[in-house]
Amino acid sequence: MAKSKLPRIAYFCMEFGLHESFPIYSGGLGILAGDILKEAKASNYPLIGVGILWRQGYTSQRIDDKGYPYDSYYEQGYDFLEDTGVQVRVRIRGRQVQCKVWKCTQFENATLYLLDANLPENDDRLITGQLYGWFSEERIAQEMILGIGGIRALKALKLPVEIYHFNDSHPVFAGVELIRDKMDEEGLTFEKAWAGVKEKIVFTTHTPVKAGNEEHDHELLQYMGAYNGLTFGQMLKLGGEPFSMTVAGLRLAKKANAVAELHGKTARRMWGEVAGAAEIIGITNGVFPGTWQDQRLANAYAQDGDLWIPHQQAKREMIAEINRRNGVQLDEEVLTFGFARRAAPYKRGNLIFSKPEIIGEYLEKGKLQIVLAGKAHPNDLTGKDIVAEMYRMSKRYPKSVVFLQDYDMKIGRLLTRGCDVWLNNPRRPQEASGTSGMKAAMNGVLNFSVLDGWWPEGCIHGVNGWQIGDGYEGKDQDAKDRDALYRVLQTEVIPTYYQKREKWLKMMRASIDMSHQQFSSARMLKDYFDKLYC
Repeated sequence: MAKSKLPRIAYFCMEFGLHESFPIYSGGLGILAGDILKEAKASNYPLIGVGILWRQGYTSQRIDDKGYPYDSYYEQGYDFLEDTGVQVRVRIRGRQVQCKVWKCTQFENATLYLLDANLPENDDRLITGQLYGWFSEERIAQEMILGIGGIRALKALKLPVEIYHFNDSHPVFAGVELIRDKMDEEGLTFEKAWAGVKEKIVFTTHTPVKAGNEEHDHELLQYMGAYNGLTFGQMLKLGGEPFSMTVAGLRLAKKANAVAELHGKTARRMWGEVAGAAEIIGITNGVFPGTWQDQRLANAYAQDGDLWIPHQQAKREMIAEINRRNGVQLDEEVLTFGFARRAAPYKRGNLIFSKPEIIGEYLEKGKLQIVLAGKAHPNDLTGKDIVAEMYRMSKRYPKSVVFLQDYDMKIGRLLTRGCDVWLNNPRRPQEASGTSGMKAAMNGVLNFSVLDGWWPEGCIHGVNGWQIGDGYEGKDQDAKDRDALYRVLQTEVIPTYYQKREKWLKMMRASIDMSHQQFSSARMLKDYFDKLYC
């Protein structure tokens, strides 16, 4: 279909990762949203973004002198944003909250509209202060601004929209606003308004663990004003009791997608019994090369040149930055693993260290280096314990293990370009997609991963990377995956790096081939328009 005939999309998301200088993102959800906006711009798709201007951004997380992470927030200056001149109001806790609408096109992205409650006329100017920095009541207030305020902003800006895409469940109050609008303006019943709205909404589900999907008590939603003119009975039909944001998203949408094929199977198992839920299809994530691929390597790949030269240049730059930040001088000739993740137990950041009698020998004798990075949610004490454990590993092996504090997009670029191997070992099937490995793959950094998220679709063991285990799921999964990790590490990864350089280079090229063919943002956005929007 010609681009001029494609439906016009408004893409709602709580966070957008466009650049580390614009910290309105926390992790993978925002990075995905940022890459989608960049691809929409590059490929001229009719898509705009709707989000929130987080005045203090997401947490800056560093390690204190006792080895434990602490959080800091700073008032951010965003002088590159354009004032649209539009303001909208959202009634929260019985008071009108005024929101200014800003426009961002600074990062070669499709237009992003951001709502901002940091205005003198508001009693609570910090509602849009910290991304994910508060508890249930403030979270609902923020989601009301994103959803209800976002729809009102699009109307005030007179922007024609044919499809509303909710990236995760945070924007579902936009669906409530659209239903209320139809009931008020067209005099429709709730059921008819809902049916009409359903034709205009699509929904992306992410979290593959039911307990991680957001729920709220109806009493709290009523107090906050999130019913927005609907009744308890009507909200009950949308989200159940307690009100599940994911269930509401699935019932509001005509179509829904998971973010990998395996995740699609998991999501259908989780939500298949929800009455009135949209069909969930798998559309695997992709990443934007303009942000994540080293241009020198891209040039060498395109010209069938030597990939080792640009790879080693990127590796030296990473090593220099590590030395500047941490005072540790890594060796560019030593096999270097990267592991950078949101700190969560299922990601098993300590799995490679679980047999110190094996891994310690490689680390202490100069055969292996590991670069770690991670950040925990400010209220997640378990996640912070994981960060502290990674930091302890860097102190245990001070010459060969490094922990980089305050993980952000810059660190992500450095590691996915400069490491030799990208390590990923979540408990299957709890990794929805895991796009950091895609970024590594397009830079010829070889994935060494459990068959979870996107990797089952791309992995050809020993050709473009390596798999850990056989996709086993069960109570002794940790032990089986640990043994498989060490076996492949000792018998394949290390010998190939040090003894079979030609094979390593062929694997690098095969990794980039795979990335271009299957895991680019261009393929992803085409799939959205072909399978989800149209």
